[in-house]
Amino acid sequence: MNDSLQLLGPVIALVAWSQVMWLWMYATRIPAMIAAKMKPDPNAPRGEQMAQLPASVRWKADNYNHLMEQPTVFYAIVITLVLLGPSGDTAWVLAWSYVALRVAHSLTQALVNKIELRFLLFVLSNIPLIGLTYEAVITFLR
Repeated sequence: MNDSLQLLGPVIALVAWSQVMWLWMYATRIPAMIAAKMKPDPNAPRGEQMAQLPASVRWKADNYNHLMEQPTVFYAIVITLVLLGPSGDTAWVLAWSYVALRVAHSLTQALVNKIELRFLLFVLSNIPLIGLTYEAVITFLR
């Protein structure tokens, strides 16, 4: 396998993790809706009904939504690097670091939702993302 194709591993892992969070979201949300005898109302303002669910149930959905935001930049830059064919292991280490930090962020938000720790993990996850972007710029300019 081409060395740059190894960068697809972290992409696949983060997509798989996003699917785990999606399953976890519904595995907690549906029972909570049933317990609350909630009938979905398409006319209710966005988020109003879900706000009635316990916070620990909402945390999973919040995290799933977060996995649909910033990681899109990760997907774009890693796929760009795959196409550019980076040299060395730097991009690979940065990509797996990003995935590990995003999984840690997810678990923190879904289980305890300590905002200070979540924020720290979010900030730390930007470091490998910036590094990947730098790697792409340098590779592209060569």
